[in-house]
Amino acid sequence: MAMKNKKWKKIVQHTIMIVFTLIMIYPLVWMVSSSLKESSSVFVDAHSLIPEGWHFENYITGWKGFGGISFSTFFINSAIISVVATIGSILSSTLIAYGFARVKFAGKNIWFVCMMLTMMLPFEMVMIPQYIMFNKFNWIDTYLPLILPTFFGIPFFIFLIMQFIRTIPTELDEAAKIDGCNSFQIFYRIIVPLIVPAMMTSAIFSFYWRWDDFMGPLIYLSTPEKYPVSLALKLFSDPNSVTNWGAMFAMSTLSIVPIFVIFFLFQRYIVDGISTSGLKS
Repeated sequence: MAMKNKKWKKIVQHTIMIVFTLIMIYPLVWMVSSSLKESSSVFVDAHSLIPEGWHFENYITGWKGFGGISFSTFFINSAIISVVATIGSILSSTLIAYGFARVKFAGKNIWFVCMMLTMMLPFEMVMIPQYIMFNKFNWIDTYLPLILPTFFGIPFFIFLIMQFIRTIPTELDEAAKIDGCNSFQIFYRIIVPLIVPAMMTSAIFSFYWRWDDFMGPLIYLSTPEKYPVSLALKLFSDPNSVTNWGAMFAMSTLSIVPIFVIFFLFQRYIVDGISTSGLKS
């Protein structure tokens, strides 16, 4: 009887998981399906996931872009912003996390609390002050407001990596000091090789966030040649003319390909980084 109950319990659990999975992937499947439909029939046949005709030309049309600017330019812009910002956020966050986890300095707890409090501030609160500051720096319509702040640490990544560092025994630091290593040598010779999973997890999240960022480029960029993919997709929707929905969904489909590739290549780091970061030896 107990075995029967366990069997039915597993069936119910798996059924619920399958239902929720289908609900979550439905928008993605609908987008891919719409990218192969004729533009005028995208919302007319919105209930159908199977196109009446397979319009692969939507991808060719969408890739041509606007005003002589192809989508290859927008993809390159997104790659530059995402990669450079990710490198900056990981390098700075790792160094700051090491300082909070291992280095003793005056006001350490106060600064840590201040850093954590910044995670609670909504972007809308800092958006206008940041814009005024960057405008005075003459950084508007450049990538600097989107990239440079990441070189001063990201609170979420600092906390994540710091928790990972705390799982590393301090005896390793003491042994390195006996061998003549200073704090920085301990950091890059002992700590960094051991926290690669946490760093990779942070890098993946950082890339996702920068690649999908829409509000930042919308505020700071005004030249179409500098637009990333997230902002370029908005150009398809023109209230003064007919929107090419097929091409828009085609480019939207292509825009998620890099995210899927990175996820499947580095998904094991996400599991290792998150599962270990909450533990403390």
